[in-house]
Amino acid sequence: PTENHPVAATYFKQAAKRGAELIVMDPRGQALRKQATHMLQFRPGSDVSLLSAIMHVIVEEELYDTQFIQARTEGFERMKQHLAAFSPEAMAEICGIAPDIIRAVARSYARARTAMIFWGMGVTQHVHGTDNARCLISLALMCGQVGRPGTGLHPLRGQNNVQGASDAGLIPMMFPDYGLVDNAEKRAKFETLWGQPLDPEPGLTVVEITEAIHKDVVRGMYIMGENPAMSDPNAGHARAALAKLEHLVVQDIFLTETAIYADVILPATAWPEKDGTVTNTNRQVQMGRKALDAPGEARPDWWITQQIARRLGLDWDYDGPADIHAEMMRAMPSLNNIGWERLQAESAVTYPCDAPDVPGHEVILDEKFPTASGRGKFVPVAIVPPDEQPDHDYPMVLTTGRVLEHWHTGAITRRASMLDTLEPEAVACLHPADLQRIGIVPGDKIEVVTRRGRIEIAARIDPAVPEGALFIPFCYREAAANLLTNPALDPYGKIPEVKYCAARVSPVA
Repeated sequence: PTENHPVAATYFKQAAKRGAELIVMDPRGQALRKQATHMLQFRPGSDVSLLSAIMHVIVEEELYDTQFIQARTEGFERMKQHLAAFSPEAMAEICGIAPDIIRAVARSYARARTAMIFWGMGVTQHVHGTDNARCLISLALMCGQVGRPGTGLHPLRGQNNVQGASDAGLIPMMFPDYGLVDNAEKRAKFETLWGQPLDPEPGLTVVEITEAIHKDVVRGMYIMGENPAMSDPNAGHARAALAKLEHLVVQDIFLTETAIYADVILPATAWPEKDGTVTNTNRQVQMGRKALDAPGEARPDWWITQQIARRLGLDWDYDGPADIHAEMMRAMPSLNNIGWERLQAESAVTYPCDAPDVPGHEVILDEKFPTASGRGKFVPVAIVPPDEQPDHDYPMVLTTGRVLEHWHTGAITRRASMLDTLEPEAVACLHPADLQRIGIVPGDKIEVVTRRGRIEIAARIDPAVPEGALFIPFCYREAAANLLTNPALDPYGKIPEVKYCAARVSPVA
């Protein structure tokens, strides 16, 4: 969090300073370990084994919340039977965490009056990412740590408005407010709202689109505010797909690596140059107000999209973001009582909200869960290995992520002179023992090779990286980490496994 979510990390540090127990689990050591009661640096890809061992202890020692389980959940007896095989002693060999530490963490979480779980993209960007999340949900359910102030599960999203975009339906298999497109009742609602029939087939995710281009199923794309030439796994394959397209339109605020492949570039306005809302992880809809005039021919995204729609024969006629928000309110019950005028007056309102003049609910799921039965479900999961394991040819584990100074693919922050001065050079972080074994010193150039590509990059010594692994930020175009990463998908969430692949490292002569 100190690198990916520094604002959230500040709150964690403050809580620890006030006496809260802070448990950090991460394959990489991190700055928060200084404030942590326990720092569990487990082996990359072994999330399920560690979390299942923690739940095993809670079941074995009967630390679970019987009243909550009986009143609010289903499937616990089956879960108990499943967890019997996941003792800390058995799982320690897989996850690398000592049994006594696993037991101490389990007791600490289960006995806490209130406990919250936060997780980032390192949990979900695996072929078993959904299973990782299911384990966290089951852990919270069995201890009754849901639906009360100071409890809950809080995914720290990858970007600032992922929650808002997802709420609004920017998921290829869902309508706004998470109705599945193949659900006839949900589809009928939006067909009535928009006055036209809608496709019942789920759309493609980003990695699936790349494959569809190579199969000549997709022949043109309109990319808005995305940089897949840098952010997609197996980026060489993704770039070849972009080059193959018959027509590519890119709408962005800068000439990104993706825009280089475009036939048409549409200049968009940046955040301080437009009005609109963003919604964060705790469901707070926040008003953003235009502070600067847009340069040159740059226009707001909604305006550009509407102009294209009109030229395609659609009768879109929005006057601005307020009109669009009004339609969103008609489409999305989650926005009930959160009108544009209220947001202008209050700046931020949390949903769900019961009336126009009362605050939104800070705590949800206090009475029922969004399931057919209204109960939270325990879902047993098996240990699924990473798609690609180290071997003789590729003996190390590569993981990727962000650094504090640069955001995502660096399209914005690497144009900020101060930030680029702080972290100007692409580096691969390795454990001191691996540097010695490879025969290099910090600053030497190394070649990193996977089954998909190769890069040359400077080596940095980092004792926080586990031995046998290396960490590369994916923000540097001159040594693009995603040229190396694995596009294998989680079968449920369709998220690629960019946090784990086999790699070979050698000195550059």
